[in-house]
Amino acid sequence: MITIAWIVGVALLLLALVIGGLAVFSARTARQVEKAVPPLGRFIDVDAARIHYLDEGSGPPLLLIHGLAGQMRHFTHSLLDRLKSDYRVVIVDRPGSGYSTRPPQASAAIDAQASTIAHFAKALGLERPLVVGHSLGGAIALSLALNHPDEVGGLALIAPATHTQDHVPPVFRGLEIRSRLLRRLVAWTLAIPMSIAYRDLVLGVVFGPQPVPADFATKGGGLLVLRPRSFIAASRDLVAATDDFGGMPARYQSLTVPVGILFGASDRILDPAAHGEALAKKLPGADFELIEGGGHMILMTSAERCAAFIARMAQRVAAAAAKPAPVA
Repeated sequence: MITIAWIVGVALLLLALVIGGLAVFSARTARQVEKAVPPLGRFIDVDAARIHYLDEGSGPPLLLIHGLAGQMRHFTHSLLDRLKSDYRVVIVDRPGSGYSTRPPQASAAIDAQASTIAHFAKALGLERPLVVGHSLGGAIALSLALNHPDEVGGLALIAPATHTQDHVPPVFRGLEIRSRLLRRLVAWTLAIPMSIAYRDLVLGVVFGPQPVPADFATKGGGLLVLRPRSFIAASRDLVAATDDFGGMPARYQSLTVPVGILFGASDRILDPAAHGEALAKKLPGADFELIEGGGHMILMTSAERCAAFIARMAQRVAAAAAKPAPVA
């Protein structure tokens, strides 16, 4: 019995040392990442969250919302400089993502995030902006238009999530953790080393078949996923998104603002037919465009096409706003 107890004690001590070592490694990595990729913009308090945002340029307003495990540098990498000479471009780190915070008790639901972003847009004085949403940001943009229609002038959706999926894309399955305790344990132990080990594989799927930009780690903010807080936020977002679409698709036909959808025809994360064409069929007036050979990250890899798409949708928003109101 003494021998067994001794063995168990040693095993527990070794386990504690391993967990402690991984936690120290994760904390150190997060500090190094934040030195290499610091905040770009300003902060504002909204709904008990501290929201990090960038506000540049002048002209008709654009509000840009990034996707799962992303942050504002997904847009600043290649799109911002193509837009800010003609538009006021506001890019937001979603609650919990990038350098924005989210209170632990706050919901990560699509509608809850859309509500916070609606309050954020109102605080900045954005008047019915064209909302540009990428991936999960597209779902939040749709919720914004459905539930806060007075805050939206139109939607430019880039590779958007629009309907419930039967399965989580394989590269994101590690985020599918529903237990808060287990999520935090994984975030501070295995998440960062595994992300480093499988970086090339994951990015190859997310960007493929197009190449990953050589400067994605810093200019595109790719390094920011190597933080426990980023893993926790992305996990919460993924779990909420798998539960949240609910009745949203049945309401799409009620949208009255201009809507455009742009997809990479070879997207390996979201099926263009299930998410793009399916939404376009519910909205006869929607623009739907495919980029042949494009992957999921077309906002970087096909930035010229994305900028032209956004400009075209901004013109539709301006034209809709110029129409006289119908006579009652």
